[in-house]
Amino acid sequence: MELDHVSYASEKDGHVATAARIAEKLGILPYDGGVHPRFGTRNLIFPLADGRYIEVVEALEHPAALGTPFGQVVRTRSEAGGGWMGWVVRVDDLAPIEKRLGREAVEGNRTPEGRPELRWKQIGVKGTLADPQLPFFVHWLCPSEEHPSAPNNGQVRIESLQIAGNRDRLRDWLGTDEEKPISDTKIDWVAPNGTPGVLSVTFETPKGLVTI
Repeated sequence: MELDHVSYASEKDGHVATAARIAEKLGILPYDGGVHPRFGTRNLIFPLADGRYIEVVEALEHPAALGTPFGQVVRTRSEAGGGWMGWVVRVDDLAPIEKRLGREAVEGNRTPEGRPELRWKQIGVKGTLADPQLPFFVHWLCPSEEHPSAPNNGQVRIESLQIAGNRDRLRDWLGTDEEKPISDTKIDWVAPNGTPGVLSVTFETPKGLVTI
């Protein structure tokens, strides 16, 4: 399991203005990630080093934004003012997770500007909706060179996540007893008895560390 991306729900002035503020802090520009027709959302993508990315995502005025877990979690976070919505773990095989959660993954798709259509399967968004400290899982159905993190100039990378929650709760969710469940990612766990969720993400940039 590896960190794939972090999701930022658009603030009240929309995903373009929200992404512009992030771009100013990080010194990189996003590209148009396209519409998620099955979820009633759209995003802008900041490609990062190490095969990761940021998505700034916005709910559309579409029935799917109300009727699907992903649309619901985006709309709920944006209506609360926007901000970090969650984090996503990339896996090579969803079958063990489907078996453990007792349901099948759903397929998603979108067509980024000037790029081939992207397809993937995801599961666990209901868990994120119920307990925002928990990531959901994604399995990409596209070649690695078409992953949203490509191309990038390698100048900005995720240094760490700060999450309000409990590492043991994460272990239960991931189905592992590993001391560091996501070995490639530094996570600072705080406020185990507070409101759970991603509090901030720190990035390594040419300007130094930047926390959003």
